[in-house]
Amino acid sequence: MIRESNREVMTYSPEVPFDIEDDKFKDECGVFGIYSTETLDVASITYYGLYALQHRGQESAGIAVSNGESIEYHKAMGLVADVFNKDIISSLKGISAIGHVRYSTTGSSNVNNAQPILVKYKLGTIAIAHNGNLVNDDVIRELLEDGGCIFQTTNDSEVLLNLIARGAKRGIERALVDAIQAVKGSYAIVMLTENKLIGVRDPNGIRPLCIGKLNENYILCSESCALDAVGAEFVRDVRPGEIVIIDEMGLKSINFSEQAKNEICAFEYIYFARPDSIIDGIDVYTARVKAGEQLYSESPIEADVVIGVPDSGIPAATGFAEASGIPYGLGFIKNRYVGRTFITPSQEIREKAVSVKLNPLKVNVDGKRVILIDDSIVRGTTSRRLVESLRKAGATEVHFRVASPVVKYPCYFGIDTPYRKELIGAQLDLESIRQEIGADSLSYLSMEGLLKSLGTTNKFCLGCFKGVYPVAAPMETAKDNLEKPNN
Repeated sequence: MIRESNREVMTYSPEVPFDIEDDKFKDECGVFGIYSTETLDVASITYYGLYALQHRGQESAGIAVSNGESIEYHKAMGLVADVFNKDIISSLKGISAIGHVRYSTTGSSNVNNAQPILVKYKLGTIAIAHNGNLVNDDVIRELLEDGGCIFQTTNDSEVLLNLIARGAKRGIERALVDAIQAVKGSYAIVMLTENKLIGVRDPNGIRPLCIGKLNENYILCSESCALDAVGAEFVRDVRPGEIVIIDEMGLKSINFSEQAKNEICAFEYIYFARPDSIIDGIDVYTARVKAGEQLYSESPIEADVVIGVPDSGIPAATGFAEASGIPYGLGFIKNRYVGRTFITPSQEIREKAVSVKLNPLKVNVDGKRVILIDDSIVRGTTSRRLVESLRKAGATEVHFRVASPVVKYPCYFGIDTPYRKELIGAQLDLESIRQEIGADSLSYLSMEGLLKSLGTTNKFCLGCFKGVYPVAAPMETAKDNLEKPNN
């Protein structure tokens, strides 16, 4: 265990350029893979699987397909539906495939870093799609470069591929085990060779990965909602510290770590995962509803209506309303057609952009005492704008309730979090945050309440709340090193 080192931090400033997604932790990446023993259109199935995982990354998308002898791939910047069309999908023929949707947490946001990444080496060709961060990739990259390796990307996934290639003479399984044991951090990985589909989950299980079956065909993916999207059945989660190798003989499991333990990222349940997913035995939607119920038991308040911030705040709002007996109402209308690339040409317009993406439903809040539920507060900019918009719509009181503990620390394991100086919870106390966002009252869910809402004996990575992380990153590996500058 490590605790984040003391660093000089700047005074919190609310004048951060406003955007709804800027006040949330950025989604990481999503991976999908299928090995077919039948005549299936694996590219189309992967396309729909990625479509279901689009919430995990919107910068780029890619699919690699093996026909048993060679691997072809297509990737580009943009959403899944923009990157692929009917002609591209029909050109990707094969027996197995992997796919990836990306939000860059390491490496520049450009097509070179889009995944899957494909390399040729002594044993043939291998493609990789990775969700997570390797915290020691800089050290390994330097050693590999000193040994003559040439890198085509700034992506940490390529480091792992080079490690595998260097051990090729020992065979793919031995090379993979040796490579995985050399890296540290978080990873849920799918890999494709000419005749194998491989999945790997880090020894702490920080990032999710599950196994499904479509008839007799195996699927690996980040969330169970992707299995539902392609009509597959959930089999089980990949265990922390497990490698699964799928080929014509079926599924083989290798446990590569004796220190394996389940410490999945708590924010998967708070915000990242789709509510219709089940991860490590926990139903995401139910956990969010229970968080709302627990929030009421810890921070009751009298009011006329409970509303949630779309979309991830809504389950907690329904739980709060149920527990309190206060009616739940639709408080904001979300514009479904404004994506993350929405352009606001000036600071003045950016400051007003909240009403473009979320607009209050005046009939439900005018003249009422409102309880506003959100899943988290990161910078505080969105919270302030939402409170202001409710008051302009006629709300007489706005009581803010947060269905997670106070976010005080950055993440090093596959989430693009702001620096600590930009986290309002790291800079201000509770009363100061309340004043900053302009609410009549403010309460967060306690750590005990969060764990109670998750309702299992599982352990979780709570680093962004406590500053204690499940993987000991080298002291020189600060957030600056994990987030490479954009080219």
